[in-house]
Amino acid sequence: MRVISGSARGLKLSAPEGLSTRPTTDRIKESLFNIIAFDLYGCRFLDLFSGSGGIGIEALSRGAVKAVFVDHAQSSIKVIKSNIEKARLSDRAEVLCMNVGAAVAALGKRNESFDIIFMDPPYSMGLTDSTLYSILDAGILAPEGMIIAEQSVQETVPEIEDLEIVRIKDYKITKMTFLEAKKRGLEDY
Repeated sequence: MRVISGSARGLKLSAPEGLSTRPTTDRIKESLFNIIAFDLYGCRFLDLFSGSGGIGIEALSRGAVKAVFVDHAQSSIKVIKSNIEKARLSDRAEVLCMNVGAAVAALGKRNESFDIIFMDPPYSMGLTDSTLYSILDAGILAPEGMIIAEQSVQETVPEIEDLEIVRIKDYKITKMTFLEAKKRGLEDY
């Protein structure tokens, strides 16, 4: 696992030991960042269920102005902080050790908003749905922002009134679902 491009290009990243995390493969990460490349520079990035922090670190390396990393596992937090420090990106990173729902609510209370929110919850636990609703309830998605949900190909994203799926990219056992806030026309009022 490495940083693919940008200021920290080529840096090897550590991952938490054991089977509790499932780092996004370099191939999938490269494809993802090719899709969002033009949205990264100057963006505020939120990495939920961070694991090793590899996705948020890649975003910072490629020009995001700030990234917030959220994970509840102390072992993951230790690895995320170490990886951020090795990449020399500490000045633009914030790491929160807490449940994702509580972190999203806290970020909302701080009036934070993010241009890109990436989430990679444990597969098949129903956390994608609840996290999407938490994001909307907290109001942390910037008006022109996007949410990217990494999931098992067997999982689906629910129909949510205020979000629309704009793209789904399949990678054998994994898929990325890209969502944006629905644009409201005069007929919606």
